[in-house]
Amino acid sequence: MVQNSDKLPEKGRNGKTDGMVQEKHSSGNYGAGKCRPGKKRKKGSSTGRLLKRLFFCLAVLCVLTWTVNGFSGGGYFDNSGFRKTVEAPRDDEMPDWITQQFLPVNDYSRPGIPLEQVNGVVVHYVANPGSTGWENWHYFEGLSESHETKAGAHFIIGLDGTIIQCVPLSELTYCSNSRNVDTISIECCHPGEDGKFTDETYNSLVKLCRWLLDYYHLDSDDVIRHYDVTGKLCPLYFVEHEDAWEAFRDKLK
Repeated sequence: MVQNSDKLPEKGRNGKTDGMVQEKHSSGNYGAGKCRPGKKRKKGSSTGRLLKRLFFCLAVLCVLTWTVNGFSGGGYFDNSGFRKTVEAPRDDEMPDWITQQFLPVNDYSRPGIPLEQVNGVVVHYVANPGSTGWENWHYFEGLSESHETKAGAHFIIGLDGTIIQCVPLSELTYCSNSRNVDTISIECCHPGEDGKFTDETYNSLVKLCRWLLDYYHLDSDDVIRHYDVTGKLCPLYFVEHEDAWEAFRDKLK
């Protein structure tokens, strides 16, 4: 018997009563993608979903573009969030306290390969106690004939603080292994086996690094040791005295 009703509900076309249909409505239990009974699918719903997906894809593309520009090229971020490439300074734009004496182009110490990005500065020591800046320059020059090894540097800082530029900043050097392609290399002379720099060498290193950081819009964290690239004990004193290395980088801030 049906309670609280004057008459039995009429049957619908599917053979079920209207009351049963109403119960189905209230449960909300419909198959995925089906319209609720009595409701029409809204026009444009597919278009809305398509637009949402399109906007999502565009957002992902923007993030990827920002990432690639931010980490693959030398330069700095402008107000648009993209890294701007910094061109290497021309020879006549270099400070007058740097002595330019370029090595001849050769396969061993100055390969002439373009340096397309600058993301850091790598500090080295010459590992030849008591040798001067010019002696190390001549060593690099001689590699073009001796073919002993492939090695070079953008700069050498002598025991007296003289800064010699061996290779233009528009070219890479064989100095920092996997970071040859995106760093400037600096070799420093030292008087003793412990690798500690003279005050003159140290002060010139600070001065040169500050200039490079300013020119390429980098910060002190972008100055690293050869040790940080390969684990080689170079520059020896700064590897064995971490506090001295941190004090040096603090002077660059």
